[in-house]
Amino acid sequence: MLIYGKNVVNEILSGNNKIYKVFLDNNFKDDEILSKIDKLNLKKFHLDKNKLDKMCGNSANQGIVLDVEEYKYISFEDIEKDISSKFVVMLDSLEDSHNFGAIIRTCECAGVDYIIIPKRRSVSVNSTVYKTSSGALANVKICEVVNLTNTIKKLKSLGYWIYGSDMSGTNYSSVKYDSKTCLIIGSEGHGLKQIVYSSCDEIISLPMKGKINSLNASVACGILVYEIMKYK
Repeated sequence: MLIYGKNVVNEILSGNNKIYKVFLDNNFKDDEILSKIDKLNLKKFHLDKNKLDKMCGNSANQGIVLDVEEYKYISFEDIEKDISSKFVVMLDSLEDSHNFGAIIRTCECAGVDYIIIPKRRSVSVNSTVYKTSSGALANVKICEVVNLTNTIKKLKSLGYWIYGSDMSGTNYSSVKYDSKTCLIIGSEGHGLKQIVYSSCDEIISLPMKGKINSLNASVACGILVYEIMKYK
């Protein structure tokens, strides 16, 4: 997997990720990053700007690209074993990498314990997610599961109260949130799948006063996450 951009590269270099290669713009200058690369004794390859940009699909890379191992998801058993866990965010078929990265960043800042995503029909951790999360991904635990509804049942057995976000729900600000909470955010275009909606203990909504009747998934998640954190 290719990772690019100074912020996320700095986080990766400071973490425990396996790094295979480092690609640098011929004019790259950042003493802190270069010092970390030298201390880790990593293989460096110098390229001209055009080749580096092409490697990243012409995405902004700030002159540095890392070739790293694929992201390692945790298992649901890890969540089951964590008796201190209080807050899980579940994403139901989210499709946009930028939204996913922004949600990861919000969850890290707010102190969410885990993020759960489905293995199929959903965005997964990729280069864009790494960059959009601005390095937060290094500090967030993400679990991939085969079936969200089965996972919801397991979370309920662990004492979690399941809140789904949908326009049909109760105003989010009038709800007193349970001590162990799972918040489910639906996909950008379709919201919660019906089977997931039906599995929730409670549906909450953000009031819409303008002419546009929906918020970006990452914005909605941020508002709801910080409201729920008031009860933690």
